Amino acid sequence: MFFHVAQADSLRDICNGLRCCRGKLVHLGIRSAPKRSTLAYANEYRTSIVYERLFYETYDRFKSEGKLGKRKTKFRFKNKLLSLDSNTISLCLSIFPWASFRRSKGGIKLHILLDHDHYMPEFIAIREAKRHDVTIAKSMTLNPGSIVAMDRAYNDYRLFSKCIDRDVDFVIRMKDNAQYEVIDMRQVPQNQNILSDEIIKLAGVDAEKKCPHLLRRIAVWDKKNNREIVLLTNHMTF
Repeated sequence: MFFHVAQADSLRDICNGLRCCRGKLVHLGIRSAPKRSTLAYANEYRTSIVYERLFYETYDRFKSEGKLGKRKTKFRFKNKLLSLDSNTISLCLSIFPWASFRRSKGGIKLHILLDHDHYMPEFIAIREAKRHDVTIAKSMTLNPGSIVAMDRAYNDYRLFSKCIDRDVDFVIRMKDNAQYEVIDMRQVPQNQNILSDEIIKLAGVDAEKKCPHLLRRIAVWDKKNNREIVLLTNHMTF
């Protein structure tokens, strides 16, 4: 805990920092700060299960007491709202040769499914950075009725079809080169930032085979960045 709170960078920082807090350690029943060799041995041989159990015990307690964060915005729907995104963490190839990403760069990719009810991760996966994001998204099982906002890297027609078959709604940025056929054009609200609202059918090579369902294409004007954003969703009523 001290390592995270103090943002320590090494075992030496932990030991020196705790040595400066010796008076406070006494109140915790700790007579002296641990040595680097002790921490190094614990890192190598101590199982991580104890920390995993501690996390879930703490998480369940805060959740039951309603002390986790809540939605800051009151939406007009009661659906479970989720966000899916990934982040690449760079690693040194000489230390982590198994994490080869590019010619002179190593890394892993952290995939997080965030629950907006309490702003805690619903799902976390750590994979090789070179693995495509879609493979992780396909392995997730979401409850029917959920709405998931996905990063554009998760664009995959088979994934869209899987979400629809499981009654999961998604919202994602549409690819610029995506081919489609307009089936119907909906009326857009006045004096808002919505430019168009269309019902479309995906076109292109094997597109209809991968996702035969009708989708909704919504073009929105982003005033802050002075650009157009095109969203793709299977939700037809909002």
